[in-house]
Amino acid sequence: MLTVVRERLGQVLFRRVAGPDGPAVRVRIHHTPGPRWFDPDRPIRMVHADASMFIGGLSALLLQSLHPLAMAAVAGHSGYRGDPWGRLQRTSTFLAVTTYGTAADAQRAVDHVRGIHERIRGTTAEGVPYHAADPHLLGWVHVGEIYSFLRAHERYGARPLDPADYDAYVADTARVAEALGVIDPPRDRRELEECLTTYRPELRATPEARSTARFLLFQPPLPLAVRPFYGVLAANAVALLPPWARGMLWLPRMPGIEEFAVHPTGQALTRAIHWAMNPPRLSRPT
Repeated sequence: MLTVVRERLGQVLFRRVAGPDGPAVRVRIHHTPGPRWFDPDRPIRMVHADASMFIGGLSALLLQSLHPLAMAAVAGHSGYRGDPWGRLQRTSTFLAVTTYGTAADAQRAVDHVRGIHERIRGTTAEGVPYHAADPHLLGWVHVGEIYSFLRAHERYGARPLDPADYDAYVADTARVAEALGVIDPPRDRRELEECLTTYRPELRATPEARSTARFLLFQPPLPLAVRPFYGVLAANAVALLPPWARGMLWLPRMPGIEEFAVHPTGQALTRAIHWAMNPPRLSRPT
């Protein structure tokens, strides 16, 4: 009975993240022969395969929303409110293809995204122009994402890495960032932190950013029965944010509660997700 529950829960989670074509896409990604961008022992494969990505991904969206130009591009062109699961599925597929797929498949995925970015242009409510293909704006999206993934893995990962491997993770992700058009992305954790700091004068919580935070944290398109579990995910995603980012989004810290309630529930949730999505009788793809 427990095995059946595990199978069904794993299938539901996978389909939600990967979409209806997820099983076929997974086979293509992992079983198509050919060279890859990353060898099986690279840290990027370990981090991106971990259940901590559920928390890191949500935290990344909150952090990325603080750049007014990035937020304007998302609000105006991504359709995340009308189809949030579709956007999640496209993002997770891109991460999977570039991390585990063949080099040719990874390059095609990057070329497709670059084509989309090239077409996304507009102006903010204040009249400031933006272009999604701007290397500086792409750099912010990359930094916000990788910072969040790394922090989530460090706190909730099944097998946290040592400092040298986290530096190597940042270096691995730089390859994908450069392919997308980022100029001189950070290549170790120190550079990642420094890069995050250099963007801070540009960041602020626009009305769109705070509206996005409310949508992501309090209005998820989920059945009521699932919302308590999502609430755990959301609380831990907020706890990962730098204090200054939380302040901008009006998400105050709760001393004591986070250390003794939020963090332990986040660890329990990621262990449960890992348990459901990694049955022992199946060998994990390399």
